[in-house]
This record gives sequence, structure tokens and C-alpha cells, in this order.
Amino acid sequence: MPPAFPDFCAQATLPFSDGEALVIDKPAGLPVSRPRKGGRSLEDFLPALRFGFQREPQPVHRLDQDTSGCLLLARHAKALKRFGAAFESGLVSKLYWGVIAGALTQEHGTIELALTKTSSAMDGWRIVPSPQGKRAVTHWRQVAVVGGKTLVEFRPETGRTHQIRVHALHGLGHALVGDPVYGRADPAGLMLHAAHLTVPRDGKPPIVARAPMPDRFRKLGFAEPANADG
Repeated sequence: MPPAFPDFCAQATLPFSDGEALVIDKPAGLPVSRPRKGGRSLEDFLPALRFGFQREPQPVHRLDQDTSGCLLLARHAKALKRFGAAFESGLVSKLYWGVIAGALTQEHGTIELALTKTSSAMDGWRIVPSPQGKRAVTHWRQVAVVGGKTLVEFRPETGRTHQIRVHALHGLGHALVGDPVYGRADPAGLMLHAAHLTVPRDGKPPIVARAPMPDRFRKLGFAEPANADG
């Protein structure tokens, strides 16, 4: 569970902050939107993230509840619209770290598997590969191997729901460690972290943010890659 008052509410620890944007290092376990069953979410902390501004910042995109790392929030409506358009048009650069439960025979590659949503009374909803689904492309690179597990750098070209999680399973042949939907749950949680985010802006320097490797990765024996600047 995330802490009662996450570190991202301390302005000094924000990966990025200016007059129109914030990037927070979202802790794993904290949903961005309020769950249907209720409970705490990022919405509870938005007032604390105003930092003197009139309006609460609003998330531009989503991270899965169990995914940690860089999450962009807009401080006003115009910025929210512009940043949202940047995501939709594929102009945003994203880098994730994930740990898969196995070894790889290649050093790098690209996974292109179209994805669609399916549901059943027994399993609920999930994302599956389908030729009739939406285009989904993920570039990947092997970073390190420890104890039979592999740290992988993922650079998604598209932004589909559960894209990296499904591409890891069906494209690399191994689920992410701790994935309760596509693999096996683990007390340490899902090993997926949004490490870097770059958002271009017209007439301004781009938003460039970095969220350091979480402790749950380090406890598996992994260290932050030397070229960890995205």
C-alpha cells in the first residue's frame, strides 16, 4: 500500500514542476482514478499538489494502479488539452523499466501486436492480442539478468491499456514479475516503473522528468542502469 502522505506531495521531490505542469513519482498501489469499490486514489492528494495555485492539477494520462513512476499533471485546462494532444499524436517519449520472469535470447527488438479488450464472467476483463485490435508497438532492450530474472527497458511507441504487460507475455514469452493478471501475483508487487518522460512544448523547453528506480527492483538485485537518462 502507498504511504499515508506520499513523497510526491513534497515539492522538492517532484521530478518536474513549472507554471503549467507537474510530474509526480506515483507510488505503486495508488490508483489514478477513484476505484468503483471506493478507497483512496490520487484524487485525495490533488489539493496538496496545488502548491499555491488556484486550481488542483489534473492527470493528463494514466498509469496502472500497481505501476510506479512518472505521471504528468496539468495545472490548467489549456495545458491539459495541449498535453493530451501530444500523447494522442505520439509525440511523448516514455521509458519504462520492467522485470520479466525469465531469460531472453536477444538483446533488443520491437514487439508489434495489436491489442483488444475481452471479458468473461470468470476472469473479468483483460487485454489480449488480436489482428482486429488497435495497433500497439513496443521497443525493448535487455539491461541485466539477476537470478533468472531480466531487467528490460521498454519504450512504448503507442499507449494502449496494459500494453507493456501484454507485450512482455506474448512478445517476449514471459510475464512481468508480480503481474496478477498476466502472470502471478507477488507480495513485492508488479515490477513495472515509468522511469522517464519527455513531453515537447511549442515555444518552451520540453518537460523532461526522471523517477529513480524503486526499492522493490533493488531488492531483486537490480541497479539503476548507467545510461538512465532516457
